Amino acid sequence: MRILIIAPSWVGDAVLSQPLLRLIRAQHPNARIDVLAPPWVMPVFTRMPDVSQVMENPFAHGDLKFLARRALGKSLRMEGYERAFVLPNSFKSALLPWFAQIPVITGFRGEKRGWILNDCRDLDEARLPLMVERFVSLASAKNAVMPREVSAPAPALPLTPALRVDAEHREQVLQRLTLNLDKPMVAFCAGAEYGPAKRWPTRHFAALAIRLIDEGKQVWLFGSPKDRPITDEINQLAGGRCVNLAGDTHLDDAIDLLSLAEQVVTNDSGLMHIACAVGVPVAALYGSSSPKFTPPLSLRAHVISLNVDCSPCFQRVCPLGHFKCMNDLEPDLVSAAITSFNKISA
Repeated sequence: MRILIIAPSWVGDAVLSQPLLRLIRAQHPNARIDVLAPPWVMPVFTRMPDVSQVMENPFAHGDLKFLARRALGKSLRMEGYERAFVLPNSFKSALLPWFAQIPVITGFRGEKRGWILNDCRDLDEARLPLMVERFVSLASAKNAVMPREVSAPAPALPLTPALRVDAEHREQVLQRLTLNLDKPMVAFCAGAEYGPAKRWPTRHFAALAIRLIDEGKQVWLFGSPKDRPITDEINQLAGGRCVNLAGDTHLDDAIDLLSLAEQVVTNDSGLMHIACAVGVPVAALYGSSSPKFTPPLSLRAHVISLNVDCSPCFQRVCPLGHFKCMNDLEPDLVSAAITSFNKISA
């Protein structure tokens, strides 16, 4: 059996799709599972053991390019796919498997695409509050009752994503960037692609970095080239004592380097989900977003949040202007929460 996955465009969502692929593999042990993904999330799927091939989806977010999509869909017909899972909710994402004439196309209803999805599912958000639950439910029969371990509010082990770490590649990256582990490494993931309302202030990250470095640790700053102004500011406020890797690493580099962290301190972001998926301790800082939808799925992760009255607002920028949910989350509170959780988990 050949199965095609139309992948999400966000790194975090890509990580959260891994339990679905694991379930599909369990249902069809001999299946070939191919993934069509945007180039920036392809490294995530190359680290999933259940994926046979990762192909580039060349269409940028928002691009319709109807004729180009039709041409790519037709080229996929010769692959003989018997089923497709469309994970994004857009109309455009459903066109490729439709043009490929795949017999069964599964996905959630949305953007008037029900006529394209011949296995169209109605999403019950109350019954499936977590995004990972929603992905996993697509592998069940239509209208099936989800098993208790899937709908549980806590991250049960079947829902915990796991990515493969490439130790050889990791060593090459350490040498290329002249990094060493002579001191315990704490990773900061200070960016958040969605917007500034999800980001802990740079001054807080810097204050925590200074404390950790004074305790004999080293702090590595992770992020994309877009995050470089943020990490530059953190490093400047910390007296230039951090290792600023933002923009100097590809996503596959970050996957491997994060596996070395003694602790990860992160906003709700794609790198948060990657850190969870490589099994390291994660302190996830939440303000405008909610862990009730995309929590850090790891038994070694915990959420730190003030749970202020106006949170979660799910806005890109604080609509009230005070940004209380993150501004008032002082470094002392975060440091104490990390210490307390690590003692309990030890």
